[in-house]
Amino acid sequence: MKRIGLFISLLGLVGSLGLSIAQLWGAEGVIRRVRVPDSNYCHLRFPAIREETLFWARPVLKDPSDGDIVDFYGPCDYDPLGKQEVARQRAQLWRDRYNEMER
Repeated sequence: MKRIGLFISLLGLVGSLGLSIAQLWGAEGVIRRVRVPDSNYCHLRFPAIREETLFWARPVLKDPSDGDIVDFYGPCDYDPLGKQEVARQRAQLWRDRYNEMER
């Protein structure tokens, strides 16, 4: 029984360490980040948000291999799952659906 408790504790420690390391490398899902010299602006490339998760409390990015990649020019600390990006992609979804209805 003590071994199971130790195993679970170690598993939790390794998991939290992994999350910390991922945060050090940058925002979740950013494929490429190129900083503009002498500024706080970057060219970011990241996958779009999965359409079915756009209205969830915690949206999920698509798999990069799907090919739906967003090219973004702006602040280097931009969050691909932040409020601004969710709002932008929701608006795009509504525009796309409206255009389909017009056809």
